Amino acid sequence: MTGHHPWRGVLVATALPLNDDLSVDYDKYAGHCAWLVENGCDGVVPNGSLGEYQVLTPEERARVVETAVAAVGGERVMPGVAAYGSAEARRWAEQAGEAGCRAVMLLPPNAYRADERSVLAHYAEVARSGLPVVAYNNPIDTKVDLVPELLARLHGEGYIRGVKEFSGDVRRAYRIAELAPELDLLTGADDVLLELAVAGAKGWVAGYPNALPRACVELYRAAAGGDLGTALPLYRQLHPLLRWDSRVEFVQAIKLSMDIAGRHGGPCRPPRAALLPGQEAAVRAATEKALAAGLS
Repeated sequence: MTGHHPWRGVLVATALPLNDDLSVDYDKYAGHCAWLVENGCDGVVPNGSLGEYQVLTPEERARVVETAVAAVGGERVMPGVAAYGSAEARRWAEQAGEAGCRAVMLLPPNAYRADERSVLAHYAEVARSGLPVVAYNNPIDTKVDLVPELLARLHGEGYIRGVKEFSGDVRRAYRIAELAPELDLLTGADDVLLELAVAGAKGWVAGYPNALPRACVELYRAAAGGDLGTALPLYRQLHPLLRWDSRVEFVQAIKLSMDIAGRHGGPCRPPRAALLPGQEAAVRAATEKALAAGLS
C-alpha cells in the first residue's frame, strides 16, 4: 500500500460484530480491524455489503467508520458510501473525510436500474467531496453494470481512481486496461482473486480474510507477484471457502467461518436469516479443513 494509493493491497470488507441483541459491538469491531492489520492486511473497508450497512442507523454507520479509523488510522480505512441518493452518498463521503479517511468506495445508484447519465451524475456528485473514489461494480446485486466503456468514461472525467470489480467476468480486466490504463483494478469477488491478480489487479477488496487473514494475504502477495507455484495450490485449498463470497449468503458464511476460526462472527441483522443446515455444514467442513491444513 502506498500513501498516494490507499486503495491498493488487501483491504478487508469487514464483517460487523453484533451482540446477541443485534446491537453493534464497537469494541470488538475495533479489535477486529487491528487484528486484520496485525496479520498482514493493508486496510479495511467498513460499511461495505459485508458490513451490513443497509441495516445500520446513520449514527451506527458513522460510528463504525470512526471506530475503524481510531483502530488502524485513516489512511488504512476506505469506507463504503453507498446510498440511494447522490446527496446522501456525498454526505457519507464527506463524513469519511472528516473522520480522516483517504478514499471511499461507491456503488452506482441502486434504488432503480440507473441509466448511464444517472451513473455519471452520481459519481460526479460524490467526487465533489474531494476524496478519491473507488467505484464498486456489483451488477448481480445492483442491476446496474459498470461496463468497461462506462468505467473508462468515469475515469476520464476524473470521477473515479479505481474499481472494485465484482462481475465475476475476468475478461473485463483486459478491456478495462486497454480503455483506461491508469484506472486501478481491484478484485471484488474472492473466487476470482487469482485470475484478476494475474491480469494486473492492484488490490483486493476481500471477504475471507475476516476469518483467515494470513493465508489470504499470502495468496494475494504470491498471485500479484506472479509466484504461481505458491499461489495456485493455496488458491485450490481456499477456493471452497472463497466461492461463498459470491453467494447470496456470503455474510452468514463468512461470519460462521470467523466463529469456527475463533473470531467473533456472530449473528446478522434481519432480513438476513441463518444458513440452512446444508449450507452451514458445507461452510463448517470447508473451514475446518482449511484450519486443519494450517491455514489461518
